[in-house]
Amino acid sequence: MLGLRAVDDVLHYILSDAPIGCVKSEVSALYLGAVLDGDVFAERDVPPADNSAMDGFAFRYEDLLSGKSLPVSQRIPAGIVGEELQEGTAARIFTGAFIPPNADTVVAQEDCELSGNQVTVSAGVKRGQHIRPRGQDISAGQLLFEAGHRLQAADLGLLASLGISRLSVSAPIRVALMSTGDELREPGESLSAGQIYNSNRPMLAAMIRSLGCEVVDLGIIPDNASATKAALLDASTRADVVISSGGVSVGEEDHVKAQVEALGELQLWKLAIKPGKPLAYGRLGAAPFFGLPGNPVSSFVTFCLFVRPYLLKMLGVANPVVAQWPANANFSWPKAGSRQEYLRARVTPGVSGMQVDIHPQQSSGALTSVSWCNALAVIPVGVTLQRGDHVEVIFLRDLY
Repeated sequence: MLGLRAVDDVLHYILSDAPIGCVKSEVSALYLGAVLDGDVFAERDVPPADNSAMDGFAFRYEDLLSGKSLPVSQRIPAGIVGEELQEGTAARIFTGAFIPPNADTVVAQEDCELSGNQVTVSAGVKRGQHIRPRGQDISAGQLLFEAGHRLQAADLGLLASLGISRLSVSAPIRVALMSTGDELREPGESLSAGQIYNSNRPMLAAMIRSLGCEVVDLGIIPDNASATKAALLDASTRADVVISSGGVSVGEEDHVKAQVEALGELQLWKLAIKPGKPLAYGRLGAAPFFGLPGNPVSSFVTFCLFVRPYLLKMLGVANPVVAQWPANANFSWPKAGSRQEYLRARVTPGVSGMQVDIHPQQSSGALTSVSWCNALAVIPVGVTLQRGDHVEVIFLRDLY
């Protein structure tokens, strides 16, 4: 088992250990977050033909050189294919409509004067203006996405523009989620003295689903060895990955760590990170296991940093690690720590670049700081900060 380790070392370790190729592929209707199982090439041009970028009139450029009025020979709305444009005539045309054969220039309607059936151009014209050429956006045979690309909203629109509704993607991973703690109750239940609501379960379940994974919800597990063992065995047979929230420290009522060691193997425990030091990683049979801290902020941070990229790599995402970006600190951090810290932060634009403020409450139990923030400010081991210093941030919008 590895001892206390640096964050980057641990991330490299678990990603190199992630089981690749175990996730099945399926031809599926496309959805946000789906991971492509193969390269995707365009089978047609977009747009499929030269079309008008404006409401106006289509001409032969040579017919405009005389400056004379021309009769309007046809009307071409979008969705209608016009006839060949006859010499010495114009076509009324609308945005998106295909350019009729023999026409090569469009003039916007505000630059034309229409009198009866005669149109006169009232502004200077360049040959080919206001025409979007065939294949301007996408050419047939063009590589659109490589295998391992995770579909975003704009990608779905792009694929739809090609008529693509189904592709081979990685099948969703089944993730078993369990919480431990006799003090926990689910939202909606009544509380007795000493009890608290289980905030980690809905938070983690939502984060898992946001990655396109399925949640196998095992609920709250009692704080005893036999119940913990039974839950872990059940989870390992029903899911591809097992996640436990709580129970991974060394207290007398924390049974997860001991049962994972008894049933499988625990490869990693304790990180040089704050919040989130008691993070467990191992296996239960073929199923990878993550034991997240019970404190909600610690659970949130360790999921973002370690579990999310791990699941994405299992799905085949080519680059699952989220980027860090430079910003300017609007705060000071005078005390150097022995663990890499992830402060709940809010990034806003400033005259000299992005500015970072931190929430006044950085306790690992304060979910208000997570709800408030839009980023995590990264403070490496042994580093202090003065206001105006450079600091790296992770944008939370990049995580969902």
